[in-house]
Amino acid sequence: MRTFVGVDLGSTTTKAVMMDENQDVLGRGITNSRSNYDTACRVAGQEARIDTRLTLCRRALAGVGAIEGKVGDFLADLERTFRLEQFLEQLDDLENTCLGQVKGERFAKVEAAAKAALAEVFVRLRVEAVALFAPGATRRSDFFRDIAGSRYLGVAEQVAREAELSYDLLLNVYDKSIIEVENRPPSEDMGGKFMRALDKVLVEAPQFDAAGDEIKQAVADALDVELDEVYLVGTGYGRVTLPFSKEHIRSEILCHGLGAHMMYPNTRTVLDIGGQDTKGIQIDESGIVENFQMNDRCAAGCGRYLGYIADEMNMGLHELGPMAMKSNRPARINSTCTVFAGAELRDRLSLGEKREDILAGLHRAIILRAMSIISRSGGIKDEFTFTGGVAKNDAAVRELAKLVKENYGEVTINIDPDSIYTGALGAAEFARRAAEAGAGGDAS
Repeated sequence: MRTFVGVDLGSTTTKAVMMDENQDVLGRGITNSRSNYDTACRVAGQEARIDTRLTLCRRALAGVGAIEGKVGDFLADLERTFRLEQFLEQLDDLENTCLGQVKGERFAKVEAAAKAALAEVFVRLRVEAVALFAPGATRRSDFFRDIAGSRYLGVAEQVAREAELSYDLLLNVYDKSIIEVENRPPSEDMGGKFMRALDKVLVEAPQFDAAGDEIKQAVADALDVELDEVYLVGTGYGRVTLPFSKEHIRSEILCHGLGAHMMYPNTRTVLDIGGQDTKGIQIDESGIVENFQMNDRCAAGCGRYLGYIADEMNMGLHELGPMAMKSNRPARINSTCTVFAGAELRDRLSLGEKREDILAGLHRAIILRAMSIISRSGGIKDEFTFTGGVAKNDAAVRELAKLVKENYGEVTINIDPDSIYTGALGAAEFARRAAEAGAGGDAS
């Protein structure tokens, strides 16, 4: 199967999209951006290939009568169990790396105790992992570092206390090890992990016993499809650092414009609020960029700003929007400057202002800044598409809808559930076009 890949290296996350010759998206992948951009691209690409295999499994299983009408649920169980397999594999890597750090003069008197404590920590983490990937379980993040890190800290503190060992010692071992592990993508033994996961799913679903062999064959056939990655294009905030030759790099403005057009062909104005920048883009009926504006220099009013606010309030980034949605009286925020945000936030909290009102005001300030950028690019024309990670924030969407109506009247606002992949989607289409034009080759 001929495929085309787009990679969007953002300041906080790296995204990848795999597309076929018919412009159908086969798979999407996302990971946290690292200092090692090569690894971030490899992991995002690997995640897109995993998602593509799930798409192919869905197609193959559609012909298995025994699970007719239940393919979606079956695949959800398969992916969940696959992710557990993948997580446990990385947990093994983290344990081995941590144990490898226990050496030298610092550990001379406590080496045995430290290794025993680490072994106990990882025993408990493996037990907890099953619940983290159970049906209906919610996780604050899907990134290994976030999941393992948050639980390691809590478990290690408890184990250190029980072993009468320095918690800082175990913490230091983790800090040194997680960087190594994070920069080693999971193994490419995708087929092995999928088949092990499938065996577990079938054991847990005895109603499919009679069709077990047919189901296994369908999944095996899907895993055997050769994915020929014909051409790859990279884009994004960090595109100049992508490990690709210049022929495989495209402007993020062009990719976001084309990606938004592919999602919503009638789009004429695009707003993208990413981690480090905000873009207002005007495109024509073919998705070609006619004009654009970006924020100047700093990350004020972008995803990084929201991340800083979340840290200041000791909240998860995903919790900011729901908290802000509770407000009926948004505070008037004076600045979206990240440098001054912490001080203003602390002052307002000390004066007794409600957290939800402060957060609602912050979201309004962010969107006001974005509206200014859109205005400079040429204003809003119907249809209008909102993309980027902030498009998943309900409070930001609420304020955007209000301000668009106030300033431009009734305008169709498009927000795709996969809007964070817009740039990667546009890049994948540029890759398909490049191959079609005879550019050929790969990005190595």
